[in-house]
Amino acid sequence: MPEVPAGLLSLTDREPSWDPWLAALPRLAREVVADWELVPDGDAMHGECSLVLPVLAEGRRAVLKLGWPHDEARHEHLALQHWHGGAAVELLRADPHRWALLLERAGPADLHALDDVTACETVGDLYAHLHRPALPQVRRLSALAADWAGRLSRLPRSAPVPHRLVEQAASLARDLAEDDATDRTLVHGDLHFANVLRSGRRARDDGAADAWLVIDPKPLSGDPHVEPAPLLWNRWDEVVASGDVRWAVRRRLDAVVDAAGLDRDRARDWSVVRQVVNALWCVEALDRQRKALDAGAREWITRAVTIAKAVQD
Repeated sequence: MPEVPAGLLSLTDREPSWDPWLAALPRLAREVVADWELVPDGDAMHGECSLVLPVLAEGRRAVLKLGWPHDEARHEHLALQHWHGGAAVELLRADPHRWALLLERAGPADLHALDDVTACETVGDLYAHLHRPALPQVRRLSALAADWAGRLSRLPRSAPVPHRLVEQAASLARDLAEDDATDRTLVHGDLHFANVLRSGRRARDDGAADAWLVIDPKPLSGDPHVEPAPLLWNRWDEVVASGDVRWAVRRRLDAVVDAAGLDRDRARDWSVVRQVVNALWCVEALDRQRKALDAGAREWITRAVTIAKAVQD
């Protein structure tokens, strides 16, 4: 049985349940592999919150994903089941109580193989296959937005985030929380460049092949316009290297909005909210851990503020 990767073990500063989950992970992996009669088939991999083991399931190439229990991923199996392999990896088996998923194997190539604009257009095209009527079980974006608005409003003026931007994001979040359109659609919630893998499927009967497949949803009953934001803060070094951060950020937003046929103003508003919420989470984490603002946190907050400003006229 492959060992837990060092990269996963090195992730720190998580909630209290993180370390016990890590400690129990080798035993859990052995149990699920045995129970499901899987055959290890490669080196263990990991994400930010999961162990991923390449396996053979009755001879089929698959991966066993063992996730850290947390609210964002609680309904991942429901979204994958609902998509039924359409533009997303196929869910082969699930044990929600053990946070274990057996998935179609894809990749390892992801959208980093494409330039950032083409990658944004590819994601925009995928939205049409993923955005379906919302599932009743998943978290509601309106509830999250209302919670964000309250927490942003309580952020002290001394926080290292421009107060006017905090006030704007809180107001936008409050308005969006009350909008009837906010909870209509099943959305992925975290669709960035590394969460789209090249398909290993054979061509269909009509000769076409599914080139890209989505993984790792954090599903919401939400608004399609909330989706583009992660495409703006990932691959940030390329934005900086462009020499014109505002232009590079807006070019990405325009690419995904145009490809998906979204309303640019609404996508902009959700992007502002999500960026400032990223900064909020960073400030809250520092406060919870009683840590001072360090270089990493300062860079993350600066990135969030920069993007929130860049998407606005």
